[in-house]
Formats: sequence, structure tokens, C-alpha cells
Amino acid sequence: MSPRLPLDGLAARFSILLAAALIAANVIAAALLYADRARQDSAARFEREVERIVSLVPAIEAAPAERRIQAARAASTRLTRVSVDPAPRVTAGPTPPRAAALTRALRDALGDREVRAALIVRHHEDDPRSGEAVALSIRLEGDANGLQWLNSISRGDHRGPPGIPSEVLLLVLGVSLVSVLGVALVLIRRLTRPLNALADAARAAGQGDRRVRVPEGGPRELRDAAAAFNEMQGRIARFDAERMRTLAAVGHDLRTPITSLRIRAEMLDEEDATPMIRTLDEMTVMADGLVHYARGAGDGEEPVPLDLAALLDRLCDDRGATLTRAEAAQVQGRPVALGRALGNIIDNAIRYGGAARVRLDRARDGVEVTVEDDGPGIPQERLSDVLEPFVRGEDSRSEETGGAGLGLSIARNIIAAHGGELRLDNRPEGGLRVTVRLPAAKRTQGSPGGA
Repeated sequence: MSPRLPLDGLAARFSILLAAALIAANVIAAALLYADRARQDSAARFEREVERIVSLVPAIEAAPAERRIQAARAASTRLTRVSVDPAPRVTAGPTPPRAAALTRALRDALGDREVRAALIVRHHEDDPRSGEAVALSIRLEGDANGLQWLNSISRGDHRGPPGIPSEVLLLVLGVSLVSVLGVALVLIRRLTRPLNALADAARAAGQGDRRVRVPEGGPRELRDAAAAFNEMQGRIARFDAERMRTLAAVGHDLRTPITSLRIRAEMLDEEDATPMIRTLDEMTVMADGLVHYARGAGDGEEPVPLDLAALLDRLCDDRGATLTRAEAAQVQGRPVALGRALGNIIDNAIRYGGAARVRLDRARDGVEVTVEDDGPGIPQERLSDVLEPFVRGEDSRSEETGGAGLGLSIARNIIAAHGGELRLDNRPEGGLRVTVRLPAAKRTQGSPGGA
């Protein structure tokens, strides 16, 4: 299983989508604010220029001819130069839209006077007057000894009231982005937490844990999904429990008639009794197997931290198996059930292979128990079949050659209930290898039990 990418989760994708949307919205907002600010500055300059000229023209016209030049000079400022000249400085010709709008505004305010306007753009880097300038030429009324034109040139850096600096605007937008994104991330995490809990519970349920439940909280859809999962878990647990009780009852109830038939068979002649007793023995093995299979899940036993090396050492010592290697390893499990599963595997190796060599190793994500024998192995096409109930490597069900074919099935169910897996392989040099993988104690979530 390949490791999940950091951006592969639902929360990460929601976060990226939200961050992209917020960044785009802030960039668009900043661009619109900048454009609107430039438009307002331009409009303010336009209005101030109109008001200034409208008030200046009548004042200069009212001054005597010899005083008009001085009046124009007094009206000049650091940013605007005003003069009275015999000829206009703005030549007649095509007028750009903004200059034409300024011309119309001045004509409306000054009456029928001839007005010429032009926009001049300077691009010299070392020129402090670089930028957009407004040039105006207005024909004055009255006799002024040939000084008939008021010429005005603005340096182009008229500014309105100071606006928000670009740095402050970017800071405000950045703080807004971080704040909204932070709140959204908290909400997304709260939203996806139930999904993660549901995924963990589903994974545990797939490994046989029928007691795991999901908290029914969060949005309505997640509450419905959690409720449906919990209901499904309850139904499966009840079905498994009823199935196991039925198997145990059948196996237990079969013992009485089998025992009664065996007593009667032993009263017959040996020639007639032998085949009947052999058949009854096989039925006894099957009945005992049913009882053991039904009890294999270990109902009522609580999982505890378990020293697997010590458990294997005891199992091997009791059965005469060889523990070739046992690294210190701890798992979360039910001691009796796990002992039954590993004991069944060791028993099978001794019964069919003549010997059992057991090895315990630590794996990257848990522990691994290997049991090898020197027997004939199992045909490759039957490796998966022998893990099913009542399936054996050979057809006899006598107590001398084996049981009812439930040992490995019981072991597989118990191992799965602990979140592990059981695998069978034929060794190249001969014999069977059974590999059991179990999660380490620190990786086990909840109880590994099952019904």
C-alpha cells in the first residue's frame, strides 16, 4: 500500500481550494481598489483644475492690462505655472477624450470663451516633473494690449487627500486572508474529523472488530452515515453471535446421541462394531470441532497488552516445538484466543509436518510470527481452500491423522479479529510455512475483539 500524499486528504483539498479562492478574491479586490483609487484621484484633479481656472479667469480679466502678467505670476504655484501671453500654447487640433471633457467643463463654466486643453505625458526618469500634465489655453475678454491668452501648465503630480498606502492595503488584505483561512481550516478540520473516525472504524470492522462504533456527531449527512454504520455493526455482531451460538449448540447436542450410539455399538460383535465406532469417532471429532470453532472468537475476553515472545515460548514448550528466534514484541490482544490461534498453527505443523520451528520478528508496522514444518506441504491450488471451515489437506477425519479441518479456520478468524493476517506458503526446500502478521500494540485502535 503506497503512503498517502499530504495533499491527498479531503481537508487538504478543501484548504487548497479555499486558499485559492480567497487569494483570487483578495487580488481582484486589491486591483479594483487600486483602479478606483486612481479614478477618484483623476476625477479630483479634474475638478480642482476646473474650479481653479474658473475662479482665476474672471480675476485676471478684471485686472488692468499692465497688471495681468503679475496677477498670473502670483496665481502660479509649485505645481502649476500660469502666464498671460499673446498666443495660446495649446494648438488647435484633435483632442483626446479626457482633454475634450475638460474643455467642455471649462466652456460650460466660462461661457463662450475659446478654450483649448491638452494632456502632456513626460517620461524622463531624472525629471521631477515627469508624469501626466494638463495644459490649458483660454482666450481672455477685454482689451489687454495683445495679451489675450491665459496659459496654464500643471506638472501632473497633483494629488488629492492622502489615501491608504499600498503597503497598508496589502497588509490589511494579508491579515484578512490569514484570518479567514485560519477560521476556515478549523471548520474544515472539525468537518473532516468524523470522516476520519468513520474510516478508522470501517477499517477496524473489516478486520473483524464488531464492537467499534462511530460517534454520531457533526453535520446531518455525517450523523446519518455514522448511524447507518453503527446499525450495520450491531446487526453483523448479532448475526455472528447467533451463528456461533447455533454452531456451539449443535456441536454440544450431538455429543449425547453420539455417545449413546457408541455405547450400543461397543455391545456388538467386533467385526460389526469396528466400522460403526470409526464413524462415530469421526462424528465426535466434527462435533468437538464445531464447539471449538464457535468458541474460537473468545467472546467476553478483553484485549490487554501481551508479551508475544513469552506466549510463544510457553506454547512451544508445551508442544515440543522449537522457538528459533523471539524478538521482544508486544501486541494488544486477548491472551486465550491468541494462544488458541497460534497453538492451532503449531499443532498442525507438528501433526502434518512432524516438527514445528517458530520464529518471532519485528516488522515495520507490527510483528511477524513464522511457523515452518518439514511435511509434504499443500498443493498450490488448495492453499486458500484449507483456510475454510471443514477443509483439510487429506480426507480422513480420524483422531490419529487430524481433526475436523477447523484449526486453521479458527486461527485465521482470531488473527483477523486482532487486525492481522494469516498466509500459507510452500517452502522451496519442502514443507509448509505459515506467516502471521499482527499490528504492534501502539498501532492498535480500540479493541481487536469480535463477536
